[in-house]
Amino acid sequence: MTENTATADEPPVLLDDPAPHVRRITLNRPRARNALNTALLRQLAAALSDAAADDGVRCLLLTGGPKVFAAGADIHEMAAHDAVSIQQDERPRYWKAVREFPKPVVAAVNGYCLGGGNELAMHADILVAGESARFGQPEINLGIIPGAGGTQRLLHAAGKARTLKMVLTGELVSAAEALAMGLVAEVTPDAETGDRALELARTIAAKAPLAARLAKEAVLKAYEMPLSAALDHERKLFSLLFATEDRREGIRAFTEKRPPVFSGR
Repeated sequence: MTENTATADEPPVLLDDPAPHVRRITLNRPRARNALNTALLRQLAAALSDAAADDGVRCLLLTGGPKVFAAGADIHEMAAHDAVSIQQDERPRYWKAVREFPKPVVAAVNGYCLGGGNELAMHADILVAGESARFGQPEINLGIIPGAGGTQRLLHAAGKARTLKMVLTGELVSAAEALAMGLVAEVTPDAETGDRALELARTIAAKAPLAARLAKEAVLKAYEMPLSAALDHERKLFSLLFATEDRREGIRAFTEKRPPVFSGR
């Protein structure tokens, strides 16, 4: 992951396509430690909307800087709110766009990943952390609690005891601790985090895109459904894929002993 040297005139998120069918979004407020202000979240939501609608994008790669993924919400913006104005805040609809992004997401995290930054990272389907990464929900130190899903997503990843320890103390956890609690999928040397995350994104992007999307849907629905309903939903999605050209191509490629070429149809 390369050093980020954006100026105030540069966009708060950068977009590029580093591999076939992979769209990379890089948080780009290095002087503000990639704090998630309204402008950044607005552009992030727009970039996600574009990627969701683009059939050429099959996997998203989300990155930050080499020393800070994102240090949390923008405290200066938060300080301007009161109990009334926070109810009219536009940011929840941008978080909704993050939450509802349908395609696979891989995140690469180096350095600090705190508060809203940790909440953003937890929306990734696969999270790769550098050895220096530090994760936390320190909102309690400001007299508030996580407000973009931190208490809920952390609970699913790490369980009640570890979630409450992080949320109630504000203490940070290391990359190794995050791996042990199930918050991240892999830990790499810092210099290799971006490359490893891109390798995973490239691998996913080469798979059948409809199957990848429905696999993600099936797993995430398990958080919202009783087991019996989730199993029925999984079976419906499984059956739906039998109508796709990609399913036919996958079987042909297997019998012909060649790599499949998926079209997303």
